[in-house]
Amino acid sequence: MTEKTEETGRFTLVCIGQDGRLGYEAIILAATLRAADPGFRGRLIVAEPQPGPLWRRDPRMGAPVKTALADLGAEILPFENRVFGDAYPEGNKIEVLTALPEDAPFIFFDTDTLFTGPLSEVPFDFDRPAASMRREGTWPDPPLYGPGYGAIWKALYDRFGLSFEPTLDLDQPAEHWERYLYFNAGWFFHRDPRAFGQRFADFARTIRDEEIEALASQVLFPWLDQIALPLVIHSFGGGRPGPGLSGLDGGVSCHYRALPLLYARESDAAVAALEAAVAPNRIKKVLKDYEPAKRLIYQGHGAKIRKAFDRAALPRREQAIRKRIRDMGLWLR
Repeated sequence: MTEKTEETGRFTLVCIGQDGRLGYEAIILAATLRAADPGFRGRLIVAEPQPGPLWRRDPRMGAPVKTALADLGAEILPFENRVFGDAYPEGNKIEVLTALPEDAPFIFFDTDTLFTGPLSEVPFDFDRPAASMRREGTWPDPPLYGPGYGAIWKALYDRFGLSFEPTLDLDQPAEHWERYLYFNAGWFFHRDPRAFGQRFADFARTIRDEEIEALASQVLFPWLDQIALPLVIHSFGGGRPGPGLSGLDGGVSCHYRALPLLYARESDAAVAALEAAVAPNRIKKVLKDYEPAKRLIYQGHGAKIRKAFDRAALPRREQAIRKRIRDMGLWLR
């Protein structure tokens, strides 16, 4: 491996902050990072899209949220949307990369992430990008009479002049979705944020705008980032994460996605890390304005959700978990 975090510890951690939910989630991310990794020496950047023609309303965070983030050592990075915006807010994670500092490798995390262990001890190889494997077979959805998984994915690799066969997991059977390189875009990393971001944007825009015959029956949204991401990672010589990255989506980070889901299905360590990190009054006074945090964390209703689920025997489908929480009147987002 080449340079890793243990060599300098100086990489950029970036997430997206916007008015509403994402701003409050950014506080949780920052607070748990500082608690779990007090020796973190990298830059924590909360990237904020700016008002413009691609937004129907002002996406910027409010002053109390920005103050709380600054108190936690986060830098607010304004950036402009030129491709996506309101029509596809998931595209923020693509567009922000070209606005990042060039002098350090990056790791992007979805904002609905918290930390339970020291990120600075994860042995990243920034020359070999990877992304989260905590995913389901959400895309593609092959039609009954074809094309199948293999033909759909191969058409994309061919479109961008990339080799297809080296990406296959041959331990999985043909036409099983896990045979093909597919990630959750909840975290990903590389050495060069601007080169990665430009290619990510180019690939995503091409998939969105061009007529690729094998994709004719496919729904591209909201999966566009996850369709393009494997192609980008493979193009930079990366692939599936190795065992050294097992702490991500494990003992170091938790992509909880929504606070009700965190209380329903995540580990005791994740819940404890959340509640301890946001207990200080300077954080509480801001987060209590966010209804899910107010009711689930500070008023204790998260414990009710937790008692309603056996984490050793969770429903197989997330939809069933959500329904049970809704029936309790506690699906808050």
